[in-house]
Amino acid sequence: MAPKVLVSDKLSETAVQIFRDRGIDVDFMPEVGKDKEKLAEIIGNYDGLAIRSATKVTEKILEKADNLKVVGRAGIGTDNIDKDAASKKGVIVMNTPFGNMITTAEHAIAMMFSVARQIPEASASTQAGKWEKSRFMGVELTGKTLGVIGAGNIGGIVCDRARGLRMKVVAYDPYLSQEKADKMGVEKVELDELLARADFVTLHVPLTEQTKNILSRENLQKMKKGARVINCARGGLVDEQAVADLIQSGHLGAAAFDVFAEEPATDNPLFGLPNVVCTPHLGAATTEAQENVALQVAEQMSDYLLTGAVTNALNMPSVTAEEAKVMGPWIDLADHLGSFVGQMTDEPIKAINILYDGVASEMNLDALTCAAVAGIMKSFNAEVNMVSAPLIAKERGVKISTTHQDKSGAFEGYIKLTVVTDKRERSIGGTVFSDGKPRFIQIKGINIDAEIGPHMLYTTNQDEPGIIGTLGRTMGEAGVNIANFTLGRTKEGGEAIALLYVDAPVDSTVIKKLKDTGLFRQIRPLEFDVA
Repeated sequence: MAPKVLVSDKLSETAVQIFRDRGIDVDFMPEVGKDKEKLAEIIGNYDGLAIRSATKVTEKILEKADNLKVVGRAGIGTDNIDKDAASKKGVIVMNTPFGNMITTAEHAIAMMFSVARQIPEASASTQAGKWEKSRFMGVELTGKTLGVIGAGNIGGIVCDRARGLRMKVVAYDPYLSQEKADKMGVEKVELDELLARADFVTLHVPLTEQTKNILSRENLQKMKKGARVINCARGGLVDEQAVADLIQSGHLGAAAFDVFAEEPATDNPLFGLPNVVCTPHLGAATTEAQENVALQVAEQMSDYLLTGAVTNALNMPSVTAEEAKVMGPWIDLADHLGSFVGQMTDEPIKAINILYDGVASEMNLDALTCAAVAGIMKSFNAEVNMVSAPLIAKERGVKISTTHQDKSGAFEGYIKLTVVTDKRERSIGGTVFSDGKPRFIQIKGINIDAEIGPHMLYTTNQDEPGIIGTLGRTMGEAGVNIANFTLGRTKEGGEAIALLYVDAPVDSTVIKKLKDTGLFRQIRPLEFDVA
């Protein structure tokens, strides 16, 4: 029997025809996407669900989706899909992360022009029968400095377009290497310098714990007087109330927002202010972009349903069903190793080196490498997946190399991951025990045996008495239970490390108490995606 797909949002007829041409039974019912009850009633009949943003794939919908194998989102954002519930249900979630890059970048440039020349207000004034030439004095873009926060796919296109406008471009991106910046023709700077120098600031980063409120009131106040802010990336990156206050005070010259912390944005402190341009999340809203992502999602879903090939999946590695049974724990291990070094590394990464030993060297190394690189990259960009991670790393000038060898030690196999920056090398090794659980077995060349949990704390110190007691006492006073406590050292009195698996996240007050003891060189809370 042919697989059956429901298209519950507005996809182009060409995309729908792709399903039919590939031999898939497809129902095109765009009205169902906004009818939760109807969707819940019929979803159990389908193997695949193709959507845009209108359909909400909630846990309740997934509970009814007994036959569903894949959800394909025509676009990059998947906030309308409960990915955790989908994973538990065994449903793959795919997106199309590269179909609307040019469109979104062009919208940011258009918004920049709009605030530079006050085009929307001037248009409204003129159409109201006024002729206020002296009121709308603009500024040229030529020769101005554009600060780009996030120089990845979309940000990189914005940098290229801005240079074509003869703007000076400075970029802040922790994953942008100097070599890549030189090739792009942009100046790589830290955030504070960007804010101090830029005439226009545009954001092109996802919303993560690291980027949330990156343009806080404090950072906005660091911008030069008269500077203009453009946000076509994600709501929540900028303190909207602070922007409104600083425009009214005259510190900021203008703002252009396509995305908002609360959407739909029917009320916002930015609305009604002079030289503020607001659009209703139109970044990807062009005919070309919508067609591109629709065609891509139809091809990806068809490939998976007919051949088992997985592309641009957010919750599953690119491996066959047969490989997944054996490789599952090793893929988890590779992800955890990458996540560890990603969370520990604050400076740009120049190279990623991965050693596969023993049984690990006999597996699908492409999938394992993708998992490791994704683990590193998603610490900064939560939307990275196993397919897009190597591409994103390459765009940032990160060199990825792998080596493999026969069994060389006590373990049947292991993976060792090393990242190289301008300042240091950082390495971590791990294996999978016979119980199927990944373990960390070496950090910084120090042998350990650490179970991996969702919440962990990593410390380094000089080997001396009192460390264990201090950690235990501080955790206890904070009400944080220690599930597992692992220690290691180079030698007696040498460098030592501790890795604690705890039952709850370690907050900033606990970190401060530990720092105040003066016993630790480094203290870092870590989070891992452990099922």
